[in-house]
Amino acid sequence: MTSGEVGEAGRADTGGGPTDRKGPGPRVSRLEPLPPSRLGPEARRLYDAITQGPRAAGPQHFALTDEDGGLNGPFNAFLLSPGLGAALQGVGAALRYEGTLSARSREIAILTVAAAWDSAFELEAHEAVGRAVGLREDEIDALRAGTVPDLTDRHEAACARLARAMTRGDVSDALWQEDAELVGAPTVFEISTIVGYYSTLALQMRVFRVG
Repeated sequence: MTSGEVGEAGRADTGGGPTDRKGPGPRVSRLEPLPPSRLGPEARRLYDAITQGPRAAGPQHFALTDEDGGLNGPFNAFLLSPGLGAALQGVGAALRYEGTLSARSREIAILTVAAAWDSAFELEAHEAVGRAVGLREDEIDALRAGTVPDLTDRHEAACARLARAMTRGDVSDALWQEDAELVGAPTVFEISTIVGYYSTLALQMRVFRVG
């Protein structure tokens, strides 16, 4: 195994300590891209699961890899610990492709998290997905501003309010009676998983200075 390769344990020599952002100027990543040539077997299996799985099968609303094959957004950091990274990417794929929420409600919840964390990558990527599944520009603008859009569909509106409450830490008894009982406990579970998963990614991208 060569220096800087991500091995079977998933550890990588990232070529020095992290670079802090100091003052105004471009945001400098603390984690360099990990191209396929540097990956050990376990990390390569995870890389292939991301780049050849369902995320790569349909229309591409954001690029999964850079020009050298390194993973964009949160996925690059997954390769640092392939076991944990595989578990995370499995949760993300399940939410995206096996959940019961409508595509619009799912993207409303994701964009609610992205705005709460001010996550540039999540906002850019999922605004593109949101447009593709039918979100209007005024709805996207409201979500980016951290507010609940003017939604005529009661189920969508309830999901949006629940997601916003969860990004603030809890669902009040009043909101539970109004919205959780409307959408049902399984949907509340799914929304809470979306909020937890995308909050995790937003935190990781903030720590590693991604996007």
